[in-house]
Parts: sequence; C-alpha cells; structure tokens
Amino acid sequence: MVHHAIDDLENNELQQRVRSVRRFVEARPAHETPDQLRNAITAAYDVSHGNKWEQIIDEHGNWLYRSPHVASVYPKLVLPQQASQTGVYFTYTAESIHVRALIEPITVHGIRYTVQTGLTLSKTLAILSNFSIQLFLLTALGLLLSSLAGYFISRKALTPIASIASEAQRINDKNLNSRLPELHTRDELATLSNTLNQMLSRIEAGYQSVRSFTANAAHELRSPVALLRAETEVALAFPRDAAYYRNTCERVLHSSVQMTRLIDQLLSLARADAGVEVLRLEPVNLPDLIEEVAEEWAERFAEAQIQFSYELDTPELWIEADYVAFKRLLNILLENAWRYTPSGQSVTLAVRTQVQGLDHSAAEISVTDTGLGISAENQSRIFQRFCRIAQPLHGHFTGSGLGLVLAQWIAERHGSAIQLQSAQGNGSRFSLLLSNLPADQKPTGHPSIQTDEALHVLPTK
Repeated sequence: MVHHAIDDLENNELQQRVRSVRRFVEARPAHETPDQLRNAITAAYDVSHGNKWEQIIDEHGNWLYRSPHVASVYPKLVLPQQASQTGVYFTYTAESIHVRALIEPITVHGIRYTVQTGLTLSKTLAILSNFSIQLFLLTALGLLLSSLAGYFISRKALTPIASIASEAQRINDKNLNSRLPELHTRDELATLSNTLNQMLSRIEAGYQSVRSFTANAAHELRSPVALLRAETEVALAFPRDAAYYRNTCERVLHSSVQMTRLIDQLLSLARADAGVEVLRLEPVNLPDLIEEVAEEWAERFAEAQIQFSYELDTPELWIEADYVAFKRLLNILLENAWRYTPSGQSVTLAVRTQVQGLDHSAAEISVTDTGLGISAENQSRIFQRFCRIAQPLHGHFTGSGLGLVLAQWIAERHGSAIQLQSAQGNGSRFSLLLSNLPADQKPTGHPSIQTDEALHVLPTK
C-alpha cells in the first residue's frame, strides 16, 4: 500500500513535468525555428531543470534538449509518431542513481514532440528504508506488548477458572455444603459459578433428603423390629400358658403389619422418586368410587363412635384418574380424619361440581372433620416425610408420617394439589380439584368396579 501510494506520487510528479514542458513550448512563438526553440529551452532548463533528467525530441529527430545525466544512458529517444500515446513509465540506473522516468508524446502548434523526464528515487528509497525499519521496530514492539498484555489478560481470565476447577475437585459427599467462589465480574464466568452453586445446592438438598429418608426409615423399622425381638425373647424365656402365647402372637402380628405397611410406603415413595411409578389414567365415575370408599369406612367410623357421612351433588361425574391410586388417596385422607377425630365428632366426605367457564367444570373432593385441627405453624410440615405432629386417637399404630406425602404425590400426578384449611381445635378440611371429562370423552356405560386384588395395591398410611 505504501509503495503504491509513493508510485502514484512519483507518476503525478512526472506528468506534471511533462505538462510543464508543454506549457513552455506553447508559450513560445508558433513560427519559431527548432534552433531558436532549442536555445530557449536550453537557457531555461539548464539553470532550473538540468538535474531533472530531461530529454526532448521533435517529430523530425531534432533534439530540443538533452540533460547531461540522461544523454549518456539514453543516447536515442523514440520519435513521437512511434511513442505510446498513453506514456510509458519505467525505472533505470544512471551513475549509481535510481531514476523513475516517463516517456510521453505531446503536440504543440501542430508539431509532435517526445518528452522523456525523470526524477531520482534516492529520497524515496531513504523514506522507504526508514519506514521499513520503523515498521519492523513498531511491529516487534507491538508483538511484544500484545504478547505481554495477552499473557496477563489470559492469566487474569484463567485464574477464576482454575479456582473454580480446584474448588470443584475438592467438593465431595463429605462437604457438599461447600460452594464455589462467588465472582463479581458480571460476565459468563460469574454466571457459570452461580449456576454451579445452585446445582450444588440442589445436589446437597437431594443428598440430605436421601440421608434423612434413610435415617428415618431405619428408625421407623427399628422400633417394630426391636418390639418383635423383645416379645419373642420374653415369650421364650420361661414356659408360658396358651393365652400368653396367643397375646404375644397378636402383638407380633400387629408389629409385622406395621412393618409391612411402612415397607410398602417406602417402596412406593422410592418408585415415585425414581419416576418408575406409572399411573394409568382412565375415565372414572367419581360418585361410584366415593360410595365404594364410604361403604368400606363406615364400619370403622362407627366403631370409633364418629359420625361419618358422604355427600354427592350428582350421581354421575366423570374424571380421568388412576382408579386404585385415587382410591388410595381417599383412604389416606379418611384414615387421617379417623385417627385424629375424637369420638362423638363428625367426618364428611363430599364431592361437589364447580363451574369454571361456559364449557368447563371441575369436581371438588373434600374430607372435612371436626377433630383436633392443625396449628398454623404445623400446616406446612404435615406434607413432609415422617412428620407426625400429634398422637392418634384411634388405631394400634402411630403411623409413619408418609401417608400425606403419598397422597400429595398422587394428586400431583392427576394435575392437582391437596389444599388444607385448618385451625387448632376446630378440625381440618383437605380438598383438591379435578377437571371433569368433556361429554365426548365420557364412556357410554359404567366400567366394572376394579378391586384391589386385580390391581397393584398401594397401602394407606
């Protein structure tokens, strides 16, 4: 680019010199003889242009001017009628001097001339040499500075990455509460560090949940196992009568049932957490299911002297549900009401239709009791695993604290959630909403009632 710019400047200078010759000849009289013109040009150019490498010849071969510097190198000059009309640029060496030259024909007063003009390249070569040296030095300095800057910038950029990698390698299952260093650079590394810390928080929460679940499960199983061992050891210590052995067997049976229910619940939760517990949704007539569940619970409530009733505002209300799973949800809610409602109080299982638009309605299923109630601070805890906030009033077992967890999971798989309304001493109301099936999806006939024996049985709390 620099060479091209210098060439343009030199070519313009040479053209300017040719135009200067043209103007000089044009200023002379038209009838002037070649000798007179030669004398005039010589008188003018020897003083001011003698060192500018000039030669001028007319169309008849008459030399009008010859610079002594160029005459020895170019003793002949092409006639104007033979010269290129656009001019010819070239470079030659004379007396160890590099010269840039131009040969171009001109026409003045009807006579054609060939003008050869030139200028030395010494100054240009010196400028280019100095420029090359300076460019080399600047390039070397620029490379050195950019390398140093790149090194320090890369060190600064990679230091947080090395710190994050070192801290990530240090974190294991023994110190999951550790976190990666927080960066305040507001760039992608800061976003990465925050994202990894959030991931570590989720991993820690999951790991703590597993550890807590395992510890609680071991504790829950330890009590009935210890009771079984104690009962059998006492029974075998001395000879006993038949009545004593019978009572011991009954207590062992109760502990075995408690262990079986707990193990079933733990397996169900494990399958739910692993995502392998699949519910098979199908059209279910909710009033039929409610009547079936109510008939199964009526006797138990009667034995506990609890007034139990169920309410249906329609004989036909179709929902999409897993029959056995949803029945288990109802059993869990009713069992909780049965356990924590004193004798003489009431429990109501109800289904009501709610209109939620011109072409959409939902079924609200609720279990309401007038029992002990739940305080405000405990309402958020009852859906946590192994949470028990009161001693049951009925039944042989205290429960495992997993029933409502399973019930909430079943509700979520049906696209709903269990809502709680309760106050200490004023009873509780558990409810959930399920969308009704559109008319074109309702079956034409009632499906046969499925029994627990025909399907996988999900134990209640």
